[in-house]
Amino acid sequence: MFSLYFQKRSNIKDDILSGLTVSLALIPEAVAFSFVAGVQPLVGLYAAFIVGFITAVMGGRPGMISGATGALAVIIIELVSKHGVEYMFAAVVFMGIIQITAGILRLGRFIRLIPHPVMLGFVNGLAIVIFLSQLRHFKIQGETGVLTWMSGTPLWLMAGLVVITVAIIYFLPRLTRAVPAPLIAIIVVTAVVVGCNIDTLKVRDIASVAGGLPQFHIPMVPLNWETLRIIAPYSLILAVVGLLESLMTVTLIDELTETRGNNNKECLGQGIANVVSGFFGTMGGCAMIGQSMINVSSGGRGRLSGISAAISLLLCILFASKFIEMIPLAALVGVMFMVVFSTFEWTSFRILHKIPRADAFVLVLVSGVTVFTDLAVAVAAGVVVSALVFSWKSGKSIKIHPSVTDEGISIYGLHGPLFFGSVRKFLEYFHPHKDSENVVIDFKHSRLCDHSGVEAIKSLAERYFNLGKRLHLKHLSIECQYLLNNMGGSVVISIIEEPHSHILPSRSGRPRLEVETKSPTTMDNTESTVG
Repeated sequence: MFSLYFQKRSNIKDDILSGLTVSLALIPEAVAFSFVAGVQPLVGLYAAFIVGFITAVMGGRPGMISGATGALAVIIIELVSKHGVEYMFAAVVFMGIIQITAGILRLGRFIRLIPHPVMLGFVNGLAIVIFLSQLRHFKIQGETGVLTWMSGTPLWLMAGLVVITVAIIYFLPRLTRAVPAPLIAIIVVTAVVVGCNIDTLKVRDIASVAGGLPQFHIPMVPLNWETLRIIAPYSLILAVVGLLESLMTVTLIDELTETRGNNNKECLGQGIANVVSGFFGTMGGCAMIGQSMINVSSGGRGRLSGISAAISLLLCILFASKFIEMIPLAALVGVMFMVVFSTFEWTSFRILHKIPRADAFVLVLVSGVTVFTDLAVAVAAGVVVSALVFSWKSGKSIKIHPSVTDEGISIYGLHGPLFFGSVRKFLEYFHPHKDSENVVIDFKHSRLCDHSGVEAIKSLAERYFNLGKRLHLKHLSIECQYLLNNMGGSVVISIIEEPHSHILPSRSGRPRLEVETKSPTTMDNTESTVG
């Protein structure tokens, strides 16, 4: 899926160095997302440390980086503006509880229901979002307090430093892979800016990253139903968005590293991390695809890489803030631009005209919705459209081959699934007034899938019964017989099963649907009543 080279084995040196590189990229992102959420910078930085550390230790995907994210920040801002930061802390705790519940119920396995075009759209959309988020660093605050685009010397300096950073990250791995290229790029560009006293934006121009250890803090909100009514909708949305972004990032890292993560364990890890995060006065978080890509591309494979990133971030806050604040924003922007380059699925342009039009539409749709709204809406839209397309195609694929035996028995050979999308076309094939007294539907190449299919069979049987004719079902699977039997009713239907005979019990233990070995010529004695 990705053309860049990735090491497959992890070692302690690579994990520690890649973690250090990631911690430098976490700082401006956490600070920026704090501003988006309307909270202090340290709230986001502490969230990056707590969530990153706990998920690295307890999560289901070694090598994945978690922290404060923009997907959650855009949801939090409304809660903070309306009810205050304390309600945000409570919502983060409740979000974690929901995610823990999802892990216990093993809901992580449902990520497999997301089609591949949705995954491609998710990856491309997030790459575009990351790219657009970096463009804000090319703006400066004017005298009126309004952000305007750079021009002249500041713009050329910023662009030049970004190009140098990108060039180092791109070419250095061709010479050596002993040290992560993004870390070397940040060190070199910082040394050039400081040594030459170049006037360009630095981390300290965004906010101070100095602080102490995070303090335990119980959310100061009333413990009543009104509080739950306020935070529950936000917590549910936060939990869903957080798990979607995390589990889809797990799938992406699985593909990159050719290993397999544990989705349910990741749900538990994310949930525990957010519960703890809420009780330490932070904004919570989830997986960060950009930082995860930096970690993987720098050689980070094991849990130590995530632990190293979290601890390095905390050490920067405690002891090295003045050095971190000297890093030019251009160096971090260059690192993120390389993340965009490696994240975007460039082959999607090549295959767009080769894949089915519906899949191409889903890919573009998810990419666009991810950019203009959020991940949860994008994934939901993609899954719904994919499901509708599948149902439409499956509904159209049902075929019936009619024939008449020498005895004058009408036989309909059914091909394709009988479900809500195909019942209308199924019923259109039958003409009870024209058929013989005994009609057989052969399910050898079909399957009765849902309630709509059962109702279609019962409706058809009733139409034949009202005309004094009988409907018989042949080669109906055991599961389909149970489904038909348990739906109840009062329609006489014969079941022809080969090559053995048995009686299926109902849920109450009372025999209700007889299945006998009979040929079509003896069908008059094989009737059973459903209901």
